[in-house]
Amino acid sequence: MPAPGETVDPSRVHSLDPDQLAAAVTAALASITTATDLDALAAVRTAHVQGDNAPLVLARRELGALPREDRADAGRRHNAARAQVQAAYDTRLAQLTAERDTRVLREERVDVTLPPARRRRGARHPLSSLSDRLVDVFVAMGYEVAEGPEVEHDWFNFEALNMAPDHPARSMHDTLYVEPAGSGRLLRTHTSPVQIRSLLARDLPVYVVAPGRTYRNDAIDATHSPVFGQLEGLAVDEGITMADLRGTLATFAEALFGTGLSTRLRPSYFPFTEPSAELDVQCFSCHGETARQPCRVCSDEGWIEILGCGMVDPNVLRAAGVDPTRYSGFAFGMGLERAAMIRYGVREIRDFVDGDVRFGLPFGIED
Repeated sequence: MPAPGETVDPSRVHSLDPDQLAAAVTAALASITTATDLDALAAVRTAHVQGDNAPLVLARRELGALPREDRADAGRRHNAARAQVQAAYDTRLAQLTAERDTRVLREERVDVTLPPARRRRGARHPLSSLSDRLVDVFVAMGYEVAEGPEVEHDWFNFEALNMAPDHPARSMHDTLYVEPAGSGRLLRTHTSPVQIRSLLARDLPVYVVAPGRTYRNDAIDATHSPVFGQLEGLAVDEGITMADLRGTLATFAEALFGTGLSTRLRPSYFPFTEPSAELDVQCFSCHGETARQPCRVCSDEGWIEILGCGMVDPNVLRAAGVDPTRYSGFAFGMGLERAAMIRYGVREIRDFVDGDVRFGLPFGIED
């Protein structure tokens, strides 16, 4: 039947003539047979099978223009022609689909018995591994992990730590200041500001360990870097003495270098501790024995300097609002690169920051 509103021209009814239907079928079958892939067959489908302008589709629309007594015969001829074309199309579609699937299987096959060609995975950086190990030592002793911003204010980085603007100790820090000038902002030169923040934010007593990156205006060479890691600790409680510091650091040194090594405290100076000391550990390579020397680990001294420490200066406690007549505490700090160089035998600190993935492979577990 004609579409709604459509008028069929009686002069076109000849499309239903047997010869015209046969010609439409022949053209459709030829196009279907010569289609070499699924895209070409899709174009044939539009032109000859189901498209709005396909000859057989147009012929079906002319059935309504025939006299009633001729429609049945014309309809049977049209249905037979359409069924022949549809069957040929379905057969060719199945053939081309099978050819495509076979080609894909052949071109994209994977030999699952071959070893995988994966990129080698990297390892944890030795500084990260060492930092986590040292933090675990203190966490096992009841310490909490504390963190702070790497862009700090002068008050937290210096003044609260007993270093006034004209204090000579500031010259040892080679500070990198942040614009605008006069804002008091800087890249922290140590992780000690975390200790001040912990005293201000936590209830006493306070036992914290603070790992993190620090920055100083140093040119990079074998033993210096403008970016380096530190690990510091702070304990503030009632009745803490130098003996508590000594015992804590002895436990720490044993976890880092193993048992059976002696430790000693040498007098030193830090503006935020009084008294202050350096912790030395007996050389784990030569044990100070001349028979095992020369020793490149300790340069034949028999001792290895590990960290700085001391009892928290009362001025630091006052700056954080802690009563120094009731509370006392100790603090310590070490450079992670230096500890890693000693522990792993690394000669140059620049190896830690060069970014060569191969450097970390001998030290860490791949993950």
